[in-house]
Amino acid sequence: MDYLPLFLDLKQKHVLVIGGHDVALRKVRLLLSAGATIRLVALDILPELRALLSGGSHQVICRAYQADDLDGVQLVIAATENMTVNQAVAQDAQARHLFVNVVDGPDLGNAIMPAIVDRSPIVVALSSGGKAPVLARMLRARLESLIPAGYGRLAALAGRFRDQVKLKFSTLNERRYFWERMFEGAVAEQALAGQLERAEEMMAEALEQQGQITTGEVYLVGGGPGDPDLLTFKALRLMQQADVVLYDRLVSKEVLNLCRRDADMIYVGKRRDQHAVPQGNINQLLIDLAKGGRRVLRLKGGDPFIFGRGGEEIESLAEEGIPFQVVPGITAASGCASYAGIPLTHRDHAQSVRFVTGHLKDGSIDLHWQDMATPDQTLVFYMGLMGLREICRQLVAHGRDPQTPVALVQQGTTSRQKVWTGTLNTIADIIEGEEVAPPTLIIVGSVVSLHQTLNWFHPQKEPAVA
Repeated sequence: MDYLPLFLDLKQKHVLVIGGHDVALRKVRLLLSAGATIRLVALDILPELRALLSGGSHQVICRAYQADDLDGVQLVIAATENMTVNQAVAQDAQARHLFVNVVDGPDLGNAIMPAIVDRSPIVVALSSGGKAPVLARMLRARLESLIPAGYGRLAALAGRFRDQVKLKFSTLNERRYFWERMFEGAVAEQALAGQLERAEEMMAEALEQQGQITTGEVYLVGGGPGDPDLLTFKALRLMQQADVVLYDRLVSKEVLNLCRRDADMIYVGKRRDQHAVPQGNINQLLIDLAKGGRRVLRLKGGDPFIFGRGGEEIESLAEEGIPFQVVPGITAASGCASYAGIPLTHRDHAQSVRFVTGHLKDGSIDLHWQDMATPDQTLVFYMGLMGLREICRQLVAHGRDPQTPVALVQQGTTSRQKVWTGTLNTIADIIEGEEVAPPTLIIVGSVVSLHQTLNWFHPQKEPAVA
């Protein structure tokens, strides 16, 4: 190990920064966030730097560096663009046994400034020892996506209960097991979701019950239209920690494969008029599993609040007082249209967009057709494949131009995507006899005419699967 990583308490400590341009500005911002008192010395100083250091006990000295600038400081940053000056600063600082960081000159100093992921009080520092700082920053970017901002709230919550846990559990192992359960369970999820009051209540309850939490939690997660790369970071995290997964037919295999490997998988999918599990039974199953202390992932295709019956499910959970979280997903309209090169709105084509279910709760398609006749409006029909001919007929009958462009998108965003285009007059005949594999989406409007020009996604050819 070339460098020993340390975390310094710089609150009210004096730090000398040599330099007055952009590099020095970045270092000063970082030092200020750690509570340091800064003495800045440079011949030319950016106005923004002066403004940052205008208050408190900071000093801004407009002149060349001299050795006595080191008096009374605990840390030195050489951040000029002149390597000769930086070298002189480093030599003088080390002669006084001070730690000095030289920007872009790791061999000159004796301290490295790491790439930082700040989730205070959780802080992650990453360094390449000055050998590959760009690589260190790239790795930091990956860590930023893996560590939600809420971990700072979780750590602060743990800090508030630390003494109580010590009193409750006499051995180190007992305390460790307690914290592991808290950091992997419902308490942590409440804190990460920003529900701090509820998290504190659950922590106190768990502490009283020797770490046992009797009620689990439900995660209502949108799995998007099919491409797993479109999942949110939060969705992935919850998918990886759920004990049991209830999933629909519209969840792609690629998305489903990202769930925790040892989770119990329960299929509750639906086809038109064919429900593997009735909705009421799904609601009760979520309640029963959560009351049994399970972490339950309710995984839906698209977004759970757009024709996904998510509202019905969490109404049942709320009535029973069961904790739940809702993670939105990219709805099929947005995902499929984007991958088909069809902007849902466009200044030259459509000033509004309407999402419509292709069949109602009773199985009919008796919709408010007169409201859909506006030519500068894009219509997106979910679950409309079986009623496509009737949809087109009704739109024309209520005033929509028969030559209005229409697209039918099959299994959008996946390698099985296929797009058929036509008009209200022709699209039903075009797909007749074709092997169309659900899920599908119907897009009606002038924007469909942009498909041929803007079509950017060209999946590899493979057999469509239902």
